[in-house]
Amino acid sequence: MEATNTTNLNGNGRNKNSVIVIEKEMVTDMQDLEARTVETAAPTEAPFVAPEAAQDESGKGEKVKGKGKKRLGFILAGLGVGAVVAGGFGYRYWQFASTHQETDNATVAGHIHQVSSKIPGTVSQVLVNDNQLVHEGQLLVKLDPRDYQNKVIQADAALQAAQRQAQAAQANIALASQTTSAKTNQAQGDVSGALAAISTAQAAVDEAKAGIPAAQADVASSEAGIPAAQAQVAQANANLQKAQADFNRYNALFQQGAIPRQQLDTARAAYDVAVAQKSAAQQAVQQAQAKLASAKVGVAAAQSRLAQAQEGVTSAQAKLAASKGGLQQATAGGQQTNVNQGQYEAAKAAINQAQASLKDAQLQLSYTNITAPANGRIGRKNVEVGNRVQAGTPLMAVVNNDYWVVANFKETQLEDMKPGQPVEVKLDSFPHHTFKGKVDSISPASGAQFALLPPDNATGNFTKIVQRIPVKIVFDPASIKGYDSRITPGMSAEVSVEVK
Repeated sequence: MEATNTTNLNGNGRNKNSVIVIEKEMVTDMQDLEARTVETAAPTEAPFVAPEAAQDESGKGEKVKGKGKKRLGFILAGLGVGAVVAGGFGYRYWQFASTHQETDNATVAGHIHQVSSKIPGTVSQVLVNDNQLVHEGQLLVKLDPRDYQNKVIQADAALQAAQRQAQAAQANIALASQTTSAKTNQAQGDVSGALAAISTAQAAVDEAKAGIPAAQADVASSEAGIPAAQAQVAQANANLQKAQADFNRYNALFQQGAIPRQQLDTARAAYDVAVAQKSAAQQAVQQAQAKLASAKVGVAAAQSRLAQAQEGVTSAQAKLAASKGGLQQATAGGQQTNVNQGQYEAAKAAINQAQASLKDAQLQLSYTNITAPANGRIGRKNVEVGNRVQAGTPLMAVVNNDYWVVANFKETQLEDMKPGQPVEVKLDSFPHHTFKGKVDSISPASGAQFALLPPDNATGNFTKIVQRIPVKIVFDPASIKGYDSRITPGMSAEVSVEVK
């Protein structure tokens, strides 16, 4: 569009009037209209024109004057239309701004699973590449399993040895129990026999003790009969001496013929009787002495029987003590059973320990296969075949396809914001597509509170700063359809939340 300024000068060169001539095209854009209005309102310095030229131009000015008025009407109409359009746009902007909260301090976030080794080892196979799509449980990396296979074999052998020890301990329990039971029964029988022997020996002692007084009474009786027998011997000697003297006298008288033969025979018979009586009395003494000796032998025998009975009691008591010792030993055998039971329990504990060691070895062996923790794509792979890795060494990352947006709103924007409100999200990577979503949750603290060095407002140099509060926004699955494999965590976003 071209504009021509026509200027009339009076005699002293002052600008009498200024006319704007618009040619070739109409003004349709509001910004151009405003710019040209400003240009029109700005005073222009009139150039110096010679009188002859002024006269030539005066005729042209009158022709343009009528045309300029017509153009001015179009301009004013355009200004009115522009004002209406601007007012409508301003109203709509005010209405939008009063019901929405926006921020461009937002990024896409997601689950980034770091894949690392749980055990040290040497990488034998790498089965994935960068940006490859993987599924949960898919094998990613294999470590050399031979060392851990040997540990499994060792743990299994230790388990079998512990099981054998437990079986042996259990067999010892049964054997010790049976042996102890047999010994206990035998010892109890020996104790009973010893007690019976003691009773028998004690009865023999009592019987022997009872026989001694009778034997001693026989001795006393025998000793008392000897003097009587000896007295009878003395009496018989006296009678024999008298009878012998009478026989000798009668024999002398018979020889002299003083007495008849009958008296001599009578005296001889009396003498023979006295001799017989003396012999009988002597035999009675011998019998009394023999009876005394026999009675003394009976006393000695009774005393011997008493000694034997006492020895029997002592022997029976010794047997009883031995039997009690055997019973105690059998009872100690029961304690051995308890010891064997403890050994069996220890063997079972060793089995449990060996089983735990075997499970741990098997678990360590399973760790040689490193699998994907979730569905997603591989990123930041920094492992190759032959690498020696330690426990916890990061090998790669699996980025899950579950995305959301973290928008850091000013705290002054959260007055009407709450979970469930609809959200429009624009990603810088896809500027021509608007994603839908909703507010999921609002952070329990500002971003500054989660910083490594959170601010301390108790200091003396406090300056109030508007804080940013993270808000989690989840995508509507339908709105990201077709983009789910192209959206990645870390993308910048612009977020608009409808709060009313």
